[in-house]
Amino acid sequence: MPILFPAPPGKGADDLGQAPHFRLLGPVGIWQGDHRLGPAAAQQRTVLAMLLLEAGRPVPVDRLIMSLWGADPPSLARNAVQGCVSRIRRVLVSAGMGAPQAVLTTSPQGYCLAADRKTIDLHRFRDLVGLAGRCEPAKAHELLCSGLRLWRGAPLPDVAGSWLPDIVAPNLEEERLAALERRIALDLLLGRHWEIVDEVSALVADFPLRERLACLLLSAMHRCGRRVDALSTFQRVRKRFVEEFGIEPGEELQRAHRAILDGQEPPLEQALPPATPGVVPRQLPARVAHFTGRQAELAALDSLLPAGDEGPSRAVPVGVIIGTGGIGKTALAVHWAHQVADRFQDGHVYVDLRGFGPAARPLSPVEVLRILLGVLKVPDHQIPAAFQAQVGLYRSLLAGRRMLILLDNARDSSQVHHLLPTSPGCLTLVTSRVELTDLITVHGARRVSLTPFPDVQAGELLERCLGEEYVAAQRESVADVIRRCAGLPLALTILAARAAARPGFPLASLLPDLGLDAFDGGEPRSDVRSVFSWSYRALTPEAARLFRLLGLREGLEIDTAAAANLADVPVPRTRRLLAELHRTQLLNEAAPGRYTSHDLLWTYAREQAHAEDSPAERHAAFRRLLDHYLHAALNGNQRLQSYHRTPLTPPVTQSAVVPQTFADRRQALAWFRRERRTLLMTIRKAAAVNLDTHVWQLAYAMRLFLYQQGHFNDQVSVSRIALAAATRQADRAGQAHAHFGLGQAYVELMNTAAAHTHLLAAIDLYREVSDELGQANVHAFLGRLGADGDLDAISHAEQALALVRAAGHRAEEARCLNNIGWIHAQRGEHQQALRHCAEALAIQQELGHPGQAYSLDSLGYISLRLGHHEQAIGYYERALALFSDEQRFKQTETLLALADAQISAHHLAAALGTLRRARALLDELDPAGTMPLRTKLSELVTLAAVQGRRT
Repeated sequence: MPILFPAPPGKGADDLGQAPHFRLLGPVGIWQGDHRLGPAAAQQRTVLAMLLLEAGRPVPVDRLIMSLWGADPPSLARNAVQGCVSRIRRVLVSAGMGAPQAVLTTSPQGYCLAADRKTIDLHRFRDLVGLAGRCEPAKAHELLCSGLRLWRGAPLPDVAGSWLPDIVAPNLEEERLAALERRIALDLLLGRHWEIVDEVSALVADFPLRERLACLLLSAMHRCGRRVDALSTFQRVRKRFVEEFGIEPGEELQRAHRAILDGQEPPLEQALPPATPGVVPRQLPARVAHFTGRQAELAALDSLLPAGDEGPSRAVPVGVIIGTGGIGKTALAVHWAHQVADRFQDGHVYVDLRGFGPAARPLSPVEVLRILLGVLKVPDHQIPAAFQAQVGLYRSLLAGRRMLILLDNARDSSQVHHLLPTSPGCLTLVTSRVELTDLITVHGARRVSLTPFPDVQAGELLERCLGEEYVAAQRESVADVIRRCAGLPLALTILAARAAARPGFPLASLLPDLGLDAFDGGEPRSDVRSVFSWSYRALTPEAARLFRLLGLREGLEIDTAAAANLADVPVPRTRRLLAELHRTQLLNEAAPGRYTSHDLLWTYAREQAHAEDSPAERHAAFRRLLDHYLHAALNGNQRLQSYHRTPLTPPVTQSAVVPQTFADRRQALAWFRRERRTLLMTIRKAAAVNLDTHVWQLAYAMRLFLYQQGHFNDQVSVSRIALAAATRQADRAGQAHAHFGLGQAYVELMNTAAAHTHLLAAIDLYREVSDELGQANVHAFLGRLGADGDLDAISHAEQALALVRAAGHRAEEARCLNNIGWIHAQRGEHQQALRHCAEALAIQQELGHPGQAYSLDSLGYISLRLGHHEQAIGYYERALALFSDEQRFKQTETLLALADAQISAHHLAAALGTLRRARALLDELDPAGTMPLRTKLSELVTLAAVQGRRT
């Protein structure tokens, strides 16, 4: 369909004069008179157009890439955009549009082109249209004619990419048509019907379904005495509506037709778009009682406003507040809106989009737009039938105004896209439970993401609701309430309301162990379970199933691999489902590929699992998750091992997902560190549901990591659970491993009696199952128990040596030799100690085995006791260079020994540096298992200070 651009009455066609200026309303570029000065390339014109549309506001690089290539950009897209910007800078300078007329800057937020609005045809057009809405008819007509003369054809016709011509240009065209209809209506009002009838006839031929144009033509024809032509025109328009839409024309056109049939003048006010309404809308909900915290988020919203008091900037700001149900999105939006309300003198509009809630369905953009037009005092009979025409009218009415538009509870970006004003005086604030990505990438919206309150802010909220004295008198109960409410503002306010209604009740009595029942405020919007359900119901069936199953897991976080096994869904598909849960704010991506949420949402997920999934389905899902953790832990344990360990045969996994593996020790260690708490909790739950083989094997798979990291109390805890599980199964090997885990940890915790008991039990069981390596490990630790003088210590160490030699394990042989040397060193038998440790080191160097770090550490200890301080320092430094990252406990021991040697050698500065390194490592270790090391650190710091004073 051709688009006509009739020349409006008035003076010449170029109201921007002969100075260089920017054009978007026609061929894009920098123009002077009838000559385009640049840019020459379509891609450069796209980038220039994007910068001009958001003049004075940074445009992110991702938005520029999207406008050029859509969702499938080339690999060098950023470089291409950078090249376009560089060439635009050169064109600006050569065209005489450089600083200060136009300044193109780069920042972390993107590229920004600051230029006077009067030099940009689109913004000049909008300013003139907005000003016309506040003037008397003759002046308004003059301003509209000036604005329409700025159009030189279809907007954005010669740019690259599809986004500008397909998405932006139609909306700009709606603005032009709305202004044109306003100008024609003013022509009629001013008695110029003879002058415009041919022009309007041509427009109706091009836009036969645009009802306001048809109304204007009927009025013009009737005023010219052409009543028959007017009735024929109505019939042609009506036929098009019936044939193409199956509906009759709208009320506005029907009224004009009836008036002509009755021989009356069609009411001119029907053809005129409404002028600025006299009543300023003030629709914000009431101020939020007890609003607390959110200082960073309020500051982020403040950044949408200019620094001074001149009102909103020349850009059209959009803010998006994202967060899960009950997190306080609406409270934040309303609180902030009241704070800045006086900066929007033309009013404040509030619409609940009903994206999530008890309503059967969200409001459609068509429904919302009619609400907004009603707020702007447009009578129903003056609202065009076509949706795009309604959008154009809405945006035209906002031109030149300063209004705050709060669109609450959006379902998705498409519900909001057409509701965004184009007037730079307006600001739109949107709240939603989902990631409104399009608003951020396409419209440059500022994203404000809400998380649960930290304990301090949660306490402040309770103090505001209940009073400082009440909270101070029940500190312990308040701490429990905050923990149970998971920092969710809705849950906290519900509990506070219950407490306020029962002033004589202890706070703890208001929070029984009833899951989410304690958080029911009596209405859907004050019931945590209902609020969560609105997000849950919006999920696809697959995502809803995954969400339910996630409620069965233990721990604070879950990664993609674990979730895939839990749901028995391939990893790529699981990623998409997790992304859906993240978009709907039912999960938070705490780190790449790792997801978490607050406890109340996990509780809701678990409730849904019990309501919708059978016990067999839930048990199978948890079994798959446990299979994943066990196989991953065994694979990780293999990577951490420096010496031979007794292999295990785990239960066959019930999931079709491939078990997780690790490329090296570093990957395995990182996984164990991330999952430690989850694994500990999972072991306890597995024991509760009698998956005993998984229990003791998972404890076994964790033992080396826990021991190397100094988590000795955790090792004791899981080994006890493992011993009970293996005993229930009468699994002798499992019992042996659990006893050894207990004995090993008790050695480090210096509980000699308990260590001796469990190690003796372990060695008997290892003999029973013919596990020679297991026996050797127990003998080695029994030797350590007697290393301070017990003659049996050497006997145990030598038995361990004999067992590994018989098995042909040379690395294990070197370890046992070092153990024997260490025992001799502890007993002051330094020459024998040197011989054994040197032999151990030689074997390990021959094998290239990392165990040589232990032998070097022993040689450092022996040298220090012999008074060879420099030699000891050398051994310790070599040992530290060989210890791997996971051996933090042993690294700390060696650092303290090195500091001791450095102090003895009077290297005080070096010693103090070593002690600082040791303190930093101690801070990363479990405090309960490192008290002897902390005591040693304190002693060495004192010794260094004393020696420093002496020198």
